[in-house]
Amino acid sequence: MRTRFTTLAAIGAIAALALAGCSGGGGGGGGSASGGGDGDKPFKVIAFTSGNQTPIGAWWVKAVQAKADEAGWDLTMIQGDFDFQKMNPQVESAIGQGADAIFDGYTDYASISSIVTAAKDAEIPMFAMDSGTEATDAFVLNVTTDQQGIVDSTMGAFDEALGGLKGKNVMVIGHDPHPGIRMRAGLAKEALEKAGANIAGGDIQKVKSPATGRTEALAIVADYLTAHPNGLDAVWVGWDDAALGAAQAITEAGSQAKVTGVDATSEAIAGIQSGGAFLATIEQPWPSILDTLMEAMTAYQKDGTLPKKNFEAVETTLVTSENAADITPSDKLG
Repeated sequence: MRTRFTTLAAIGAIAALALAGCSGGGGGGGGSASGGGDGDKPFKVIAFTSGNQTPIGAWWVKAVQAKADEAGWDLTMIQGDFDFQKMNPQVESAIGQGADAIFDGYTDYASISSIVTAAKDAEIPMFAMDSGTEATDAFVLNVTTDQQGIVDSTMGAFDEALGGLKGKNVMVIGHDPHPGIRMRAGLAKEALEKAGANIAGGDIQKVKSPATGRTEALAIVADYLTAHPNGLDAVWVGWDDAALGAAQAITEAGSQAKVTGVDATSEAIAGIQSGGAFLATIEQPWPSILDTLMEAMTAYQKDGTLPKKNFEAVETTLVTSENAADITPSDKLG
């Protein structure tokens, strides 16, 4: 069965990075009572992401297209480039033309309320990948990663490397528009305070844009070290690109502070292996998460079965010098 791919691109620049629902009526736009498809017609899926310009988002686009081709789906892929004012109407227009299912990749449900409404009105179930950090009836299933687990493992790395956290000066760098980073940065601050650490700068330091995360983090840490020479023991950062900026500032200042990130990018893994400021990062199992969602969508296609639970947070892997060589970087997934 031949697969049709339509790629709609919207260009813009607003800050958001990549990121669950209850059982509801499905099969809008041609779905049958017994399943998501309609006779001999291909299963029609609308897939969209706002984060296609990030390495993981770009991988998701290609991976979903490949899996849809293998499954014989009629796929419409909409790429948002972080511009919701252009992306959302395009998705809504596609919904209006009918579909059996919708697949959201790395786009927080808070940014797509009009899409959620359109999908519900059309009775089309929406599946999602890393599209928020809590259960919501926007999705019949949203699978993401365990934010508390991410914080616990990175704090464990700091605790071991620093000989405990009590009395240590630790900076936390986050980015509020991204729900995963916002949540884990808040959890990191709580964990540090509970352990008796001092929050460098008094509160979470917030990067304004993911596009300039590295340079912003570099400036934040460099300025702090200029004002407080040797006054920093560690920097916890919500994602690798900004963590790389923090590590650069520490190295240039001659500080012995350590940095952790999240994402397991090539540069972060190389930094960890070099034995410098970059202490650890987090591998998030995106390929296996995609497989889980594909299984759920295939079950719905077959006989209309929807997931029993609408939200799942899966375990991650702490990447250190001991296992870095065995990790596939997130920007090398495909």
